[in-house]
Amino acid sequence: MKTSMLSGKTALVTGSTSGIGLGIARALAQQGANLVFNGFGDAQQIEKLYTDIGKEFDVQTAYHNADMSKPDEIAAMMQFADAKFGGVDVLVNNAGIQHVANIEDFPVEKWDAIIAINLTSAFHTSRLALPGMQKKNWGRIINLASVHGLVGSAQKSAYVAAKHGLVGFTKVTALENAHTGVTCNAICPGWVLTPLVQKQVDDRAAKEGLSNEDAKKALLSEKQPSGEFVTPEELGALAVFFCSPAGDQVRGVAWNMDGGWAAQ
Repeated sequence: MKTSMLSGKTALVTGSTSGIGLGIARALAQQGANLVFNGFGDAQQIEKLYTDIGKEFDVQTAYHNADMSKPDEIAAMMQFADAKFGGVDVLVNNAGIQHVANIEDFPVEKWDAIIAINLTSAFHTSRLALPGMQKKNWGRIINLASVHGLVGSAQKSAYVAAKHGLVGFTKVTALENAHTGVTCNAICPGWVLTPLVQKQVDDRAAKEGLSNEDAKKALLSEKQPSGEFVTPEELGALAVFFCSPAGDQVRGVAWNMDGGWAAQ
């Protein structure tokens, strides 16, 4: 059921054609926000996705295919949102990629791409969204970090560096806007069964001769005490909380939703 807490406001969610980004986009649409989707995938499937969500929640939706590693394309996406909806009220920096290797074996081009997409893109979207938010004296920037913004894991140097950087960037953004109605916070999920994580499960099942279900349990048992995946819907509900009046004084937090991972 649609509610109207964000009626008349516009949300832009990067990497929102699947996984966590899609879950958050749906949660914001349910609150009445118009939406700009972004991400890669089949053009017809993406059009059906954002059209269907618009109809389901009676909101306006649009899509921009900006590559989040390219500042010029990010600027074009922000201009698109401004032209279509008059700016961005809720910015969710969610786009991310992953590569796993030891530091001495880590391909330089993979390092550069992970830093660009997982960290630098949030700077570019934020710097372009902030003037409009400040003018309205209301805005929400939500950065999808990770539990890897709080702790490390071997073979994930670029990802961990980017996510720690995103947590730091979140704090500075919050402090610079502390006397305004603009807040900035980070969400730090543990394992979420996104296509990215499902690939890790599939690889593990093939490598260790496990069933897919057993591979999931093995993955969770190593890090996530709850033994359960975090869901995109749960993350969407947290994003909605940040956008609510109850979130007015939640500023600069790195809020882990990780089944107890970082508590160990």
